[in-house]
Amino acid sequence: MTTTDPTEAVATGSLEDAASALDAADPLRAHRDAFVGAETSLVYFDGNSLGRPLRASVERLAAFARDEWGGRLIRGWDESWMQLPFDIGDAVGRAAIGASAGQTVIGDSTTVLLYKLVRAAFDAAVAADPARVEIVVDRDNFPTDRYLVEGIAAERGGRVRWIVPTPSPHAAGASRGASGRVGPVDLAGGVSASALRSAVGSETAVVLLSHVAYRSGYLTDAAALTRIAHDAGALIVWDLCHSAGSVPVQADAWDFDLAVGCTYKYLNGGPGSPAFAYVASRLQDRLAQPIQGWMGTADVFAMGPSYRPADGMRRFLSGTPPIVGMLAMQDTLDLLEEVGIEAVRAKSVALTEFAVRVADELLAPLGVTVASPRDPAERGGHVTLSHPAMRAVTARLWTQDVIPDYRDPGGLRIGLSPLSTSFAETLAGLRAVEAAVRAES
Repeated sequence: MTTTDPTEAVATGSLEDAASALDAADPLRAHRDAFVGAETSLVYFDGNSLGRPLRASVERLAAFARDEWGGRLIRGWDESWMQLPFDIGDAVGRAAIGASAGQTVIGDSTTVLLYKLVRAAFDAAVAADPARVEIVVDRDNFPTDRYLVEGIAAERGGRVRWIVPTPSPHAAGASRGASGRVGPVDLAGGVSASALRSAVGSETAVVLLSHVAYRSGYLTDAAALTRIAHDAGALIVWDLCHSAGSVPVQADAWDFDLAVGCTYKYLNGGPGSPAFAYVASRLQDRLAQPIQGWMGTADVFAMGPSYRPADGMRRFLSGTPPIVGMLAMQDTLDLLEEVGIEAVRAKSVALTEFAVRVADELLAPLGVTVASPRDPAERGGHVTLSHPAMRAVTARLWTQDVIPDYRDPGGLRIGLSPLSTSFAETLAGLRAVEAAVRAES
């Protein structure tokens, strides 16, 4: 079939016709060429774990090593590097998380920043009301989040209240047996308003939730859940690792207290690039972060006999900022500001909708189910495909330059970065998944 009408091609044509029409109509398609490797035949389905680098970032890193590090040496700290965590943090706020200036900073790893903010929130809550000793988290949250909460509760004499994710009514393949029990496929759901409301109360100190579930891609209603936590008198910390740069976030408008997100996924900061921390301005002077280091002091170079925290976001720093590690994300932030996060989200929805269609046509006959919400309003930027053979399928695909990732139980994640992924690439990769499932079944 040949047509110049993308709507007709998508609705009635072959998968190849649909991919071609969607690519032709994509307003972001020109930006794909800005990424290293996009011109190759490799299919990259793991942008939700590590984004492709921009060509501009390669040049930026080389220029920094040559001109700033090599040319200016230690003078660079006074000339720009000391301010860089705050300038780039504000760029994250503008481009990716809807935060006004002075509330976001680039700092340590995601794990360290989550520890700082959850622990600071817990201590502040207990100081205000000693009865508030519970940290609320869901059982399907990312392992680091769960492990940290358990550790902080043990360290500070608190306890953990667990939420079991709520099944999604829109989950692909969701079903109930005669007993009414929900099967494992319903992990496509997540933390609902009713589940959180049942978990929080007068003993809740802090809630820790992920905006997008790392396994299924479930997208929470962050504004509604934030209100529920606040109505219970608790603070809430948002993990934005799988949403920043992929779905719109409005930290200020949604009345966030605190948030942490990584920068190596949709922000393309590179392997192990430092995370960002958001602390609402109303809380900054109230919270005492637990890792007291010289970079968070009121006078960094005073080298005084005791710790006195700085005002504002500097107090949430600890040690020397990882300058080289925060350089590459600047180019993606510039691009996000240029195109707008709403355009990125529109492309993301189109990509995941197409991936679900392809999975239904090619993979469902092989016993593969879509373990992500079907409603795009409940789905972030990735789609999880479930089948008992997916661990072996993933290993086979990697040898063929098709790169998804695997998450137990039996989940192959298709991470589609809107700025660097095409519809044709998505189709080629899913056809390879089909062949691999056949080979491993």
